Amino acid sequence: MTIKLFSLKGVPQDEAKDIRELLNQNDIDYYETPGGLWGLSVPAIWLKNEDQLRAAYPLIEKYQADRRLKAKQEYESSKKEGHINAIIHKLMEDPIHFLVYLAIIIIVLYFSIKPFLYFGE
Repeated sequence: MTIKLFSLKGVPQDEAKDIRELLNQNDIDYYETPGGLWGLSVPAIWLKNEDQLRAAYPLIEKYQADRRLKAKQEYESSKKEGHINAIIHKLMEDPIHFLVYLAIIIIVLYFSIKPFLYFGE
């Protein structure tokens, strides 16, 4: 009986590729289902043999723990070097774009709320 091993919904392409390679390297028999044209299907990696779940699951857990640690180290390194983009950095880089977007947001909010402000009059 088949069993869902790994959901691919919202997973970056490089991570999905790494998971496929990991399963291939360990001779784990799987197949993949796409999300479908309208995203109604379940994008996932499925095991053909339920008995391989005990071998596959720890491999994926270890891979994700390593990936999480690597991402955290890269973030801390970027933070120390001052390469983290906060909203204040974006504002300082391009204040005109920021002000234009802010104006658009205010206009949309105004026209969205306006009918309710004068509803009782």
